[in-house]
Amino acid sequence: MVKDILVYPDPFLARKAAPVAKVDDRVRDLVRDMFETMYESDGIGLAATQVGVGKRVIVVDVSPVEEAAAPLALVNPEIVGREGGLVLGVEGCLSLPGVQGDVPRQETVVVRGLDRHGEPVQIRAGGILSRALQHEIDHLDGVLFIDRISSSVASAK
Repeated sequence: MVKDILVYPDPFLARKAAPVAKVDDRVRDLVRDMFETMYESDGIGLAATQVGVGKRVIVVDVSPVEEAAAPLALVNPEIVGREGGLVLGVEGCLSLPGVQGDVPRQETVVVRGLDRHGEPVQIRAGGILSRALQHEIDHLDGVLFIDRISSSVASAK
């Protein structure tokens, strides 16, 4: 089911999400709904906080940019490693329609979490996947991409 996406300055977007205690059917239903919502909105990533759910769940699908990429759902994701330097890249956000900005992100990250079946996974990601994972994990910590740029860099489409 497609959910409404919260739009800035909704205060829920600034809340830190709680860890998921158990991956069960409710979490899997949330993941399914988040994928449907992300695809309906032409996004490449979505955090549970963006649909008003205060749980540490994200979905990412960068295949519109990198064809070989597969959809990814992570529960309780955390960045456990960083490689390379910071790279500037243009970002937008479904919760900030029409706003883009150059955001510095780690070139490569290692992310650990659980898949939608509750199995542990670890992903080493570079490129757009690295950027998308960092962006969505930020959402779980109540951080928006505009918090990571200077106001002179942000621009409206």
